[in-house]
Amino acid sequence: MNLRYLLDTNICIYIMKNRPMHLAPIFAQHARELCISSITVMELEYGVACSQQQVSNAEKLAGFLSRLTILDFDSAAAEHAARIRAHLRQCGTPIGAYDALIAGHARSLGLTVVTNDVREFERVPGLMFENWLQQPPQSQLNEPIPAYR
Repeated sequence: MNLRYLLDTNICIYIMKNRPMHLAPIFAQHARELCISSITVMELEYGVACSQQQVSNAEKLAGFLSRLTILDFDSAAAEHAARIRAHLRQCGTPIGAYDALIAGHARSLGLTVVTNDVREFERVPGLMFENWLQQPPQSQLNEPIPAYR
C-alpha cells in the first residue's frame, strides 16, 4: 500500500455528493493512494448523526469509507498536532482543533492533505496540501517545520 493523500472532511463531502463532477475521475485515479484520518471519520459520522436523513446518509458514508484506508490517530500525530496548534497560536494565527489534528496526522506520516480549506492549512509549517477543487489541482509545500524546543 502506497498511501499519499489524506482527505480532509470537506473534500470527502464533495466526493460523496459527486460535486463538482471533475472530482470523481481524480478520486478514481488516486484510489489506491487515498486515506482518511479517524478524526475525519468522527466528523463525518457526526454529520450523519445530526442530519435529517440519517439512514440514507449513513449508507452513503459506509459505501464511501469502504473504499478508503482509515488511519488511526496515534501519539506521533498528537505530538505534531499539539506543536502545530501551539506554533500558530504563538504566531497570532490560531487554527481550529480538528484542522490541527488532521494537519498533525498528515505531517506525522508525510502525507499530502487534500482540502478545499486552503486558508487553514497553508499556515502549517512543513505540511503538503492540494486543493482538488481547483482546475488543475495544485500541490503546495509550506515552509520547513520550525525547530521546537
